[in-house]
Formats: sequence, C-alpha cells, structure tokens
Amino acid sequence: MEHEQDKSTTFFRFEDLRIYHKSLDYINWLYSLAASVQDEPLVKSFFDRFLASAHSITLNIAEGSSRNKSQFVYYLKMAKSSVRECVVLSAIGQTRIFINEADFEYSKNQLMEMTKMIGALIGSLQRSVKASDPDMDDDLD
Repeated sequence: MEHEQDKSTTFFRFEDLRIYHKSLDYINWLYSLAASVQDEPLVKSFFDRFLASAHSITLNIAEGSSRNKSQFVYYLKMAKSSVRECVVLSAIGQTRIFINEADFEYSKNQLMEMTKMIGALIGSLQRSVKASDPDMDDDLD
C-alpha cells in the first residue's frame, strides 16, 4: 500500500510549479525588506501595497491552476499584471528611498525572471489548447 509521503506530486497542482515557489520566495524576501525599514505610516502603507501586489502574483497562479487551460492563461496574465505592479512599486520605493539600490536590482531581476517564467507557462498552455482544438480562435492573447 502506498503511503501519502511516497507520492511524488502534491495534492494541489500549483504546488508543483516552479513559478509558484519563486513567487513565494519573492514574498518572503519582501516581508524581510519591509521589516527592516522604518515604521512610519507612509512607509508602512507603501509596503502594504507592495505586499498585496506580490501576494496577487501567487494567488492568481494558485487560483488559475484549478481552472481549465484557457482560464488558467487568464489568471496567469493577471499574475503578470501583478508582476508589473511590483516593478512600478520597486521603482517608486527606490525613488522615495524606501528601497536601496541593491534591493531594487534584486527585486527587478526576480520580477523579470518571474514574468519570463509566467510567459513560458502561458505559451505552453496556449500551444496545448490549440493542439487539442485546432478550430479554436486566437483569443488567448
């Protein structure tokens, strides 16, 4: 009889995705960064918004993974929109000196990697949808 620990995959599909884990790492890094800055209301408000956008990346990946492939693509595109929000928030944070140069560069590199990973997953899903239904419209973009 197979034990639960012996299973190579997880119960939730999104937990098998590298982008899911990458987005969790980004959230954890952002929490550490937020904890290291001043506790002023303006700074706290900024990081609350930044964290919400970072959470949205991960939450859209998780939510979309439970849907059909076309819907998953939609949620992944929402995750990419949240990545873009984080890019803008990183730039604002650097301009306002809430984020130093090294943290800004780290953030930007992580976000670029995530958007590439999401884009690759979208491409893979779109190819599989089109392969299974060649008469389907190109409305997935």
